Amino acid sequence: MSKITRRTALRLAAVAAVAPLAAHMARADGHATTHTVAIRNFAFEPANLTINAGDTVQFVNEDNAPHTATADSGAFDTGNLRGGQSASLQFPSAATFSYFCAVHPRMKGSITVV
Repeated sequence: MSKITRRTALRLAAVAAVAPLAAHMARADGHATTHTVAIRNFAFEPANLTINAGDTVQFVNEDNAPHTATADSGAFDTGNLRGGQSASLQFPSAATFSYFCAVHPRMKGSITVV
């Protein structure tokens, strides 16, 4: 029997929390947008991002060091992204998320969903 890690449990909880909202993820005009947050020089660029509900944020690690994008609240965690790796997250409803890199906690950012 496999052991479920804390990270896996958090991811499953986050998916379960947003699953009922899946029908409301599309913007009114039917077009969701993908935004890119580059992780480079030990910083998130842009550090602060405002998006529409239903949009996706793709985190792309352009550094050689591993990084994460981990919500302060535990709402999301990309897991370790090695150089060249990326992770995409969709944000279904209005909220504000502060996040950090779990490997390098001084790296911080925020996503505001309107």
